[in-house]
Amino acid sequence: MTNRIAFQGEPGAYSHQACKETYPDMEPHACRTFEDAIEAVRTGHAELAMLPVENSTFGRVADIHHLLPFSGLHIIDEAFVRVHINLLALPGTPLEKIKRAKSHTMLLGQCRDFLAQNAIQRVTGADTAGSAREVSQSGDPEMAALASELAGEIYGLDVLARHIEDEGNNTTRFLVMSRDPDLSRRGSDGMMTSFVFQVRNIPAALYKAMGGFATNGVNMTKLESYMVDGSFSATQFYADIEGHPEDPGVALALEELGYFTSELTMLGVYPADPRRR
Repeated sequence: MTNRIAFQGEPGAYSHQACKETYPDMEPHACRTFEDAIEAVRTGHAELAMLPVENSTFGRVADIHHLLPFSGLHIIDEAFVRVHINLLALPGTPLEKIKRAKSHTMLLGQCRDFLAQNAIQRVTGADTAGSAREVSQSGDPEMAALASELAGEIYGLDVLARHIEDEGNNTTRFLVMSRDPDLSRRGSDGMMTSFVFQVRNIPAALYKAMGGFATNGVNMTKLESYMVDGSFSATQFYADIEGHPEDPGVALALEELGYFTSELTMLGVYPADPRRR
């Protein structure tokens, strides 16, 4: 049995940080794409996959919700990771020498105030850790990267400024995926259940499908819709609810949901991260 946890991105990515913080005893395994991370678990090259699903500032991560129902994997845990953005540069470089900062466009947008105050030009990179690696290899003292402190450690860069993000609560939620489901009750902060469904083609189907959660006192923390196979008429919904499927209220709500859905796929049952509260 391998003790690896797969993530998408280069070493030093925030997904890498999530792996180290949540599963410090496992070996992080970098993958080029989300599909590669999922495949690593499916083939046994890794035991778990750490996948980002949403960010408190920028919303959901594109493509993930499309991949989850067909991944063949199960959600067994979630992790909330605080995203601290740092300005990284070649060793010995003073802040006033930096003219340009490179990173993923999302991070560049999260540090507008700091970059403007220091007259630093934004340069779009493919990702955060990759930008740190490129700065390390470039030898250009006027170029910096916006990335995690972990990326600075890996690529030998100095931290010129810490926690420069504009929003003080920028957090990314990750889902931990496994080949095998775990339906046991665990953790001390309650349970979560995630699933996807398609409603029947009848009037007010979604309204009726949601009624059981309200009448049974089940809190739905997330409900998102997206098209299936590019069709405007076929809509799939992703939902997170508080509770375990065996809880009386949850069981009744899911039973009622079944009357109005054409497809219902359970994605996982897992302990709520304490930072959810």
